[in-house]
Order: sequence, then structure tokens, then C-alpha cells
Amino acid sequence: MKIKRSERLVDMVIYFLQNPNTTTPLNYFSDKFVAAKSSISEDLTIIKHTFEENNMGSLVTYAGARGGVQYQPYYEDKQLKKEILHLKNEINGSKRLLPGGYIYTSDLLSEPKWLKRIGKVIASKYLTEEVDAIMTIATKGVPIAQATAYNLNVPFVIVRKSSKVTEGSTVSINYLPRSSSEKVEKMELSKTSLKEGSKVLIIDDFLRGGGTITGLERMAEEFNCEVVDSVVFLEHNSKISNESYHSLLKVTSVDEEDRTIEVDIGNFLSL
Repeated sequence: MKIKRSERLVDMVIYFLQNPNTTTPLNYFSDKFVAAKSSISEDLTIIKHTFEENNMGSLVTYAGARGGVQYQPYYEDKQLKKEILHLKNEINGSKRLLPGGYIYTSDLLSEPKWLKRIGKVIASKYLTEEVDAIMTIATKGVPIAQATAYNLNVPFVIVRKSSKVTEGSTVSINYLPRSSSEKVEKMELSKTSLKEGSKVLIIDDFLRGGGTITGLERMAEEFNCEVVDSVVFLEHNSKISNESYHSLLKVTSVDEEDRTIEVDIGNFLSL
């Protein structure tokens, strides 16, 4: 049965939103909807225009025998800055300072509406990069890594501080969580989690001393993988060179009595 164009468009939009960065042959749509490729091409033009007009990303068409169409979710630079400013305004003046100089962000990183935006913000900068996997450390970096991995359509691996029997054999390294720390900690990753030679994007929620990011970079090296970049959601008094990572936001001042913080945009937009 032939489907009306309006119904076909809705179905195709849903498909693209559920399958970001997946190349789909035009034959898939023409067979599914019993429609000529010329009609499908017209549909794709309409959807592409709608996505771009609404800052949802775009459709990219690849020619050739193995070609097809791919939905790439991203923010244009102007919208990208707006999204980070929304996050900045949500945090500024809020009571988030914790003992030891840590910052409470669990409320934001458990909210789907914020996670979707954070994941899309990060993914926007790496669409043209070759990324094979996202790497993060348990636990608070996991939701950000998952949201980013969804938009890039790549797997994500979780480095743990202690392995479980279900992980099988693991690679283990020791690291200093802070540059000034004397306490050595351990991180482990299952040997089957990451393919040798993968290009890895490291993601974490919070950066202070920089030891965790350095540890994750060393872990990637143990698997003979290349680190594309390291991205953190929020940094505070970082002790490492900001050329080795990119942050969405950075703490600029704290009021220890009121436990409030002020933040500004980090160096992520300089990518």
C-alpha cells in the first residue's frame, strides 16, 4: 500500500532521530515506502531543510555503490555557544561547593533534558573527527559519555576503580588522582572493552588536579590507542596545561561561606 508523503516524512524523521550518524541506502526508504528514488530524494531535501532551520543538525548524502544518507546531529557555532551559556546560567550562583573543593553536578547529569544537550554539544565538535570509542571513568562521567556516544554512534567504555568478575581479565594501572596527592589509586579496564589501535575520545564530568584525565590517557596507551582529545564538563583549579583537554565550563570563583559558585565558558569553543 502506498503511503502518503506526510506520513512518509514523519516516519523518516523518526528513523533519523533514532539512528544518528548511521548511513542508510536510499533503497531502504524506497523499498519500505514503495516510492521512487526521486520522491525519496525530494523528501530528504525537505527533512534536511527542516533539520537545519531548527538547529537539529543536517542530512549528509554519500554517493557511490556504498553510499546513502546520514543524519548528523550537531549545533552550529552560534547555537553551540547558546547551549553552553544555558548551562552556565543554570549553575551560576547555585549552592554547589562541596568539601574538598569538589562541585555538585549530579542534579544536572541526571536530567535527560540537560544530558541530551550536553551530549550533542560535545558531539558537535567531533563529527568530522575519526572517533572509534568514548572512554570515561565510573561513575559520574558515564551519562555524559553515553549521551555523546549516542550522537556519534560509537561505543563507550567505562574504566573502573575496581573490576568485577563479570569484566573478565583486565588491564590495571596506578595513578595519582591529584597532582599534589600522595595517595596512589588504581583504575582497570576489561581487555575486551577496547580494540587495539582505536581512536579514543576521553570524557569526564569534573577536572581538578588532572590526575584522572592523565590516568585515562595512560590507559588508552596501554591498549595502543590514540587519544583524539579529552573533554570535561566542568573544571576547577586545574593543575595541568589546558592544551591537553577542553572544558565546557570552568569555575571562576567560590563563596565558601554560602557554598555558591560562579562559572564561565571553558576553552571548548576554541576547538
